[in-house]
Amino acid sequence: MENTSSGFRLQNINIKNEILAGLTVAMTMIPESLSFAILAGLSPLTGLYAAFLMGIVTALIGGRPGMVSGGAGATVVVLIALASSHGVEYLFAAVIMAGIIQLCVGVLKLGKFVRLIPQPVMYGFLNGLAVIIFMAQVNQFKVMENGISSWMEGSALYIMAGLTLLTIAIVFFFPKITKAVPSSLVAIIVVFGLVYFLGIDTRKVLDIASVSGSLPSFHIPRIPFTLETLKIIFPYALIMAGVGMIESLLTLNMVDEITNTKGNSNKEACAQGVANIANGFFGGMGGCAMVAQTLVNIDAGARTRISAIIGSLAILTIILVGSPVIEQIPMAALVGVMMMVAIGTFEWVSFRIITKMPKSDIFVGMLVAIITVLLHNLALAVLIGVIISALVFAWDNAKRIRARKSTDQNGSKIYEIYGPLFFGSTTAFTDKFDVLDDPEKIIIDFKESRIVDMSAIEALKKVTDKYKSQGKKVVLKHLSTDCIQLLDNASGFIEVNLHEDPTYKIIPKK
Repeated sequence: MENTSSGFRLQNINIKNEILAGLTVAMTMIPESLSFAILAGLSPLTGLYAAFLMGIVTALIGGRPGMVSGGAGATVVVLIALASSHGVEYLFAAVIMAGIIQLCVGVLKLGKFVRLIPQPVMYGFLNGLAVIIFMAQVNQFKVMENGISSWMEGSALYIMAGLTLLTIAIVFFFPKITKAVPSSLVAIIVVFGLVYFLGIDTRKVLDIASVSGSLPSFHIPRIPFTLETLKIIFPYALIMAGVGMIESLLTLNMVDEITNTKGNSNKEACAQGVANIANGFFGGMGGCAMVAQTLVNIDAGARTRISAIIGSLAILTIILVGSPVIEQIPMAALVGVMMMVAIGTFEWVSFRIITKMPKSDIFVGMLVAIITVLLHNLALAVLIGVIISALVFAWDNAKRIRARKSTDQNGSKIYEIYGPLFFGSTTAFTDKFDVLDDPEKIIIDFKESRIVDMSAIEALKKVTDKYKSQGKKVVLKHLSTDCIQLLDNASGFIEVNLHEDPTYKIIPKK
């Protein structure tokens, strides 16, 4: 039996690997879920609920076995401003709406458009996200006194910094000893043990909020159901949906490459949407696919949905019975783990290849990173990057249109066009023709060109009208099938003479 959506052969399931991978993923998700929730000013419990709900729903109905979803920082960062200005109920409403948008993307089969994101945009996106995550951890070295935020001082600062550096060192060096146990989990256990057994006085999770809880319960967000409320939450929901889809589908593509199998992007989009809708109604902060946890899962040998299900159930167990232990975790341990996550998220390779990249790509990558850091708006940064990349591509292609001129044995002037004729190249195209001095018959040969859009048709109309006003005839030659169809659709707006060449064959555009 074979799972056709992924290509994994289910008869070769290694149950032990799946269970151990799931438990490992759960342990690595806990510090991130807590840190992201605290980062957004939410109860840590909302982060754990998101880890459970996102994980269990996407594991059951998602389009990519082996992929792990949870309360990811990429989506939470988007909602920080909404939560701080309007409260957590508005956040839950925005998460529900984001889920609905993602569900629509999946139903309408729009998941494939993630392929339009250029690599420099992804470099900028990930680098900006890494900076945001890192700076958020630096803010954990501040304390609130009488409503005023100030930096830690004295022994409190030295202890926090020392424990954070110890956590970073363990996360960095432990994999060189063994990779059988996640280094982040080892770091948290070691720092926890030092603080507990030596009685070190430092900030703990309990000092932020309690993580003790029960099963997530259904509730409708308590917000006014008005047009004004929709205006408030819709922009945040749209951005969250976009960021979540981008990160989830890129993670899906990453697993496809690692496992040499094929996931279902539209099915995954639907699963992400359903999971976020569930989050909004059951008290989770929402999320998307998590790159680090997915890599941990795949590296541990997981190849089916079992590992993600085990991981989600383990997190729920911790919520129900493990809170007394989790609440004693030092914040320094979580800060250190998250700093290493930020360092791992940063695309250091972008520095090594920067001298080999076109200047336009360097500009796009830096711009996306800067927008991400300054505005904390990941989707807007990606959108601007994609638009600029598209404009650069259009400009480069616009400069490539050329016309080779010759005269045939009948005295007709031939213009052989090279390069695509579209909105960016129309001006250069029209400048190629010498209407006054050309003979009575002109042949425009499109064997090495294509008529792409309405701007191209408009430019062609201007050229043919100019020749017509001089009593001259224009004939179009070697048009592809789709170009002919485009001109047929514009019949009535432009009338042209087509030259039939039985020796010219071209495969119709699909």
